Amino acid sequence: MSPTTKAPTGRKLVIVESPAKAKTIAGYLGPDWDVEASVGHIRDIPTPSEMPADIKKGPFGKFGVDVDNDFEPYYVVDSDKKKKVAELKRLLKGADELYLATDEDREGEAIAWHLLETLQPKVPVKRMVFHEITKEAIQRAASNTRDLDTALVDAQETRRILDRLYGYEISPVLWRKVKAGLSAGRVQSVATRMVVERERERMAFRSANYWDVEGEFTPDAESSAFTARLSSVDGRRVATGRDFGDDGRIKGDVAHLDETAATGIATAVLTADVSVVSVAEKPYTRRPSAPFTTSTLQQEASRKLRLSSKNAMRVAQRLYENGYITYMRTDSTALSQSALTAARQQARDLYGGDYVPDAPRNYAKKVKNAQEAHEAIRPAGDRFRTPAQVAGELRGDEFALYELIWKRTIASQMADARGSTATVKLGADLDGGAPAERVEFTASGTVITFRGFLAAYEEGRDEQRNATADEERRLPRLGEGTALKVIRAEAGGHDTSPPARYTEATLVKAMEEKGIGRPSTYASTIGTIQDRGYVSNRGNALVPSWLAFAVTRLMEVHFTRLVDYDFTASMEEDLDEIAGGNAQRATWLKRFYFGDEASSNEGLRDLVADLGDIDARGISTIEIGDGIVVRVGRYGPYVEEVAPAGVDPLTGEVFESYAGDSASESGFGSGEGGPTPRRATINDDIAPDEMTPEKARELLATAADDGRVLGQDPESGRDIVAKAGRYGPYVTEVLPEDVAALKGKAKVKPRTASLFADMDIATIELETALKLLSLPRVVGVVDETVTGEDGKESTKKVEITAQNGRYGPYLKKGTDSRSLETEQQLFDITLEQAEAIYAQPKQRGRAAAKPPLKEFGPDPVSGKPVVVKDGRFGEYVTDGETNTTLRRDDDLETLTAERAFEMLAEKRAKGPTTRKRAAKKTTKKSAAKKTAKKATAKKATKKA
Repeated sequence: MSPTTKAPTGRKLVIVESPAKAKTIAGYLGPDWDVEASVGHIRDIPTPSEMPADIKKGPFGKFGVDVDNDFEPYYVVDSDKKKKVAELKRLLKGADELYLATDEDREGEAIAWHLLETLQPKVPVKRMVFHEITKEAIQRAASNTRDLDTALVDAQETRRILDRLYGYEISPVLWRKVKAGLSAGRVQSVATRMVVERERERMAFRSANYWDVEGEFTPDAESSAFTARLSSVDGRRVATGRDFGDDGRIKGDVAHLDETAATGIATAVLTADVSVVSVAEKPYTRRPSAPFTTSTLQQEASRKLRLSSKNAMRVAQRLYENGYITYMRTDSTALSQSALTAARQQARDLYGGDYVPDAPRNYAKKVKNAQEAHEAIRPAGDRFRTPAQVAGELRGDEFALYELIWKRTIASQMADARGSTATVKLGADLDGGAPAERVEFTASGTVITFRGFLAAYEEGRDEQRNATADEERRLPRLGEGTALKVIRAEAGGHDTSPPARYTEATLVKAMEEKGIGRPSTYASTIGTIQDRGYVSNRGNALVPSWLAFAVTRLMEVHFTRLVDYDFTASMEEDLDEIAGGNAQRATWLKRFYFGDEASSNEGLRDLVADLGDIDARGISTIEIGDGIVVRVGRYGPYVEEVAPAGVDPLTGEVFESYAGDSASESGFGSGEGGPTPRRATINDDIAPDEMTPEKARELLATAADDGRVLGQDPESGRDIVAKAGRYGPYVTEVLPEDVAALKGKAKVKPRTASLFADMDIATIELETALKLLSLPRVVGVVDETVTGEDGKESTKKVEITAQNGRYGPYLKKGTDSRSLETEQQLFDITLEQAEAIYAQPKQRGRAAAKPPLKEFGPDPVSGKPVVVKDGRFGEYVTDGETNTTLRRDDDLETLTAERAFEMLAEKRAKGPTTRKRAAKKTTKKSAAKKTAKKATAKKATKKA
């Protein structure tokens, strides 16, 4: 053996993505295996600002992708992953084999490829894949490896480059034409459009009123009563909510009852002879739902557990990594043979043989662009652990989600629920004074005779518009002609409902049905449009912002194809073709970016070439009606009353034209050729469908541009006004025109003060406003002892002031600040009370040290107790050495010890946070010296 040849050690290095997964897998492999986590991707395409100067000036400078050279990407190792890469290289030196065990999807395959490219191993490399983390599955995967799938890598790289091109070309258009700092994305823009379109439907909706009659009947005193609803009047079907269009108009030939008619019928039925006209009975059968896919899991977790898509996936990730469920990113509904056997056997053991069909159930996926790469989401292993068996290991959301997955899997292999559905029609002839001669009532009921899969699980349902209750109820035995006694008959009024807003569950469902995005991207897409301010939550409903309206309008008008649902879905199909090796990455990207002459489709580059046709003001204007519009300005949305051309809305004076304020980006300038329109800021709590002309005029009346004048300041003579701002109501003074026109150092800012929480803009008086504007208030002057440089003590006069700050009311004495309990203390705290506060020991920070919010056991790595604390920037997990802030979807109430340990492990893996030092400014003098030195050096070179 030569001195340079490495002696075989028999060690094998396995690289996975997460520390939690690494820890679990390491326990299933022998002592010769090292299992380490990459903690996700180790390298990516950098932003231009992160590129080296020489690279930035070249073909990679604009996108990090050379679009003229087959869209070659430029990759760099992330700065926070350099330490991790060095550690992996060190472990690789002592290994004889490398196993890349990242997830078996496009993203996981790409992570494996990047590891391969970065580590450049000299030992054999094997691709190890598994769909569940159990001892049997891991050992089986280690024995049955494969090669890296470069087609999957190409598909992921295409998607990454596509998103970079899309975002870097479209986002600057939004900055220039809507608002700085906005972002566009291939899937997020389409998802935003879906939410906006639903809100537009709600805004266009016109409610209609209709009445019906409900009666309670019984055949005799011994039988139970049942309810029935009026279904026809004189042979015409009675209108329900489904018979009205969104414009409030009735559709078809139906009987539209008003209050008078419905009340008259209800009164007449009480004394009429009612009998059974017909009885129809038919068998009822209901099949179980398929096992969970990623999207159906997110939907059901939202309905039943109130988990957001992001949080559901986070909990599922932990369950998968700790060996409780199979891989949670899948759109397959198939189960393996061993899983079918396990589910059927467990159902038989728990519920009996009658509850299991003779043959296993197989489910076909019928959603657009479905991929059948993995199994459905199910409990891990060849024998499923029941919820009772894992109750001692799982808590909170983890237990609830595991139980949901277990129930759904077991139920999917159980027998149908069976029963019968009966529909009974009742008839009555009314007396001559009633609004009708003949009426009919209808009652339906379903009787479940064999519960089947319902014994284990029943799928939740989303709210449906104008839906009627499908009750499981038993009707009494009735025959045609049976006379009935009327117990009760009541008329009831109803208003038709607008289309329901999307929830996270229904948006995921709609995106899946349209083929937009992928199961693994739904949670991040919804999170992105929320983080960007395009969508907010009102309860479970997703409400678009006015900003989303402006962005969507721009995309629809000028980039129509990019937000077209079918086009977006076709891109997913194309990525599937690349993943299958049936299409080429570079060819597809060229067609997308540069265009396709054969089909006359413009490429992305040409679409953004000419922005002159985009009317920024028109794009950001949403018409409400009756001369009212909403505009999205630089400082937020505002409502504006637009006068008809040539008419002053206040004086009625006729003028030639009304240009409004087209030159003003923010919409708060003065137009020429007509009066300045009235405007008012829109608070964030007003949803777009609530902005009616009436609501707009209410805002204009109470918060017009000039505000509600409270009176004049006796000292300055200036008007004091109350206004409603985006961040709440406030009072301010109106500066004279000559003072307001001053600029630069001479510029004067008007005094402004926010209203206290218990103050109302509609009732605030001048006296209170002046007190607010007088803040900060000097509470008094005290003697302060100071020590000079010579060590001698002396006294000086120091003011104590009461001020209102960002974090609430406080006192200030020199550099010493103390918090106040209420805002009212700003006005009435005395000097004695202030001195008493300062006499108390000063608390560190804003408050004394608080006890831990939650305590866990010792950390597996450091051995120190792990607790959750409340810090300056929010709640955080710490073991005294490592701190990590709770993520947005981590709920303190349901946070488990395992999740806390995992967060600390991830933080340690990232290494310490490093701050970039600001570059020192080079003074003119030093720059001149450097130039002189260079010149001297050049001369010296020439002489030599």
